[in-house]
Amino acid sequence: MILFFLTSGLFLGWSLGANDASHIFGSAVGSKMVTFRKAAIIASVFFILGAVIQGSGTSHTLDKLGAVNAIGGSFTLALAAAITIYMMTKFALPISTTQAIVGAIIGWNFFTGNHTDSATLGKIISAWVAGPVIGAALAILLYIIVKKFKKSARIHLIRFESYVKTGLILVGAFGAYSLGANNIANVMGVFVPAFHLKNLDLDFHTELKQQLFLLGGLACAVGILTYSRKVMNTIGNNILELSSEAALVVVLAQGLVLFIFSSTGLSNLIVKAGLPPIPMVPVSSSQVIVGCILGIGLYKGARNINFKVLGEIGLGWIISPVASGLLTFFLLFFMKNIFGINVGTKVTESIVIPEPATNLTMSVQTDVSGIIKYLLLGLFIFGTIGIIFYILLENKRRREMQRSEEKFWKNMK
Repeated sequence: MILFFLTSGLFLGWSLGANDASHIFGSAVGSKMVTFRKAAIIASVFFILGAVIQGSGTSHTLDKLGAVNAIGGSFTLALAAAITIYMMTKFALPISTTQAIVGAIIGWNFFTGNHTDSATLGKIISAWVAGPVIGAALAILLYIIVKKFKKSARIHLIRFESYVKTGLILVGAFGAYSLGANNIANVMGVFVPAFHLKNLDLDFHTELKQQLFLLGGLACAVGILTYSRKVMNTIGNNILELSSEAALVVVLAQGLVLFIFSSTGLSNLIVKAGLPPIPMVPVSSSQVIVGCILGIGLYKGARNINFKVLGEIGLGWIISPVASGLLTFFLLFFMKNIFGINVGTKVTESIVIPEPATNLTMSVQTDVSGIIKYLLLGLFIFGTIGIIFYILLENKRRREMQRSEEKFWKNMK
């Protein structure tokens, strides 16, 4: 039964991968610098790494907004958010997973009579506003730097495009890592307070959150590989026609914003310098990427921006939390009164008391931990083989291209 309850979180992860991966490589794919296949593979691998290594920071913020104290409630919240995202993705609107899950948590608070922490909600909303603004500012700054470098370096156009293509792959990997670190809490964060798994001790210690984030990251990877092409084309082409260097700048700026709002190490360094800490908040990658693209457009004069598409995306941002909250409220009513599932109770103290664990529950959770253990080992083995195969294939293609160029210039002489 516990494994069944996790399926909605996995579905939400699939939806996030299908929609939000477009924010990483949409610009690169839209500008024809990187193929969809290569972009999807890189995004999948680095999303999982970011989720497992650095994904716990933003989950604390969602816990403060509303700590769901029953697995049935976690299942319903994730299901409502996933349905909302799936329907919006069906219409090719790159909406925010963050807003969908926040709306679902607020809907759960209303249903169970729990208080919604206004300070935490205000922090999240302020990040929604600050994200695209910071993204636009970083995009303009980075774009100016790249343009000046291109002019001063006097590199041949073909060689420069080759450098940009390599840069798009590198910053895309960084952006995928940052997205996994920042947004995985949207997928599995609602399961953390109510779900318990046995800690795994391999050569490293794997805690509950990391195990859940690994499962969510794998689901996101499946979404990236199977359903993200359509929204990638929307982001890459319909808002603004991007040059290759602009695509590079947009991906890098977006990755930096997501990394800033998910890095506890960076926040601690800022605190040591006597400055206020950076809030660990799940940032809307949809808003950030549009802010980055809009920043480039404004710098160029805003003559070739498709404002109709921007309006449709803005409408999706409003509809997403409202629809998710309402759907969550009605699904919770349905689950509790029709199926008799415990979806959560009002918390009278600051400490959330989870559901008591039975022997059967502990047995199932131990089995889940065992499955995750073998998943980790399998990922390591197949990942290593895949990386070696990819390097060998790329070297072979590079040698063939070099031979073709040498043959071309020899014939020209």
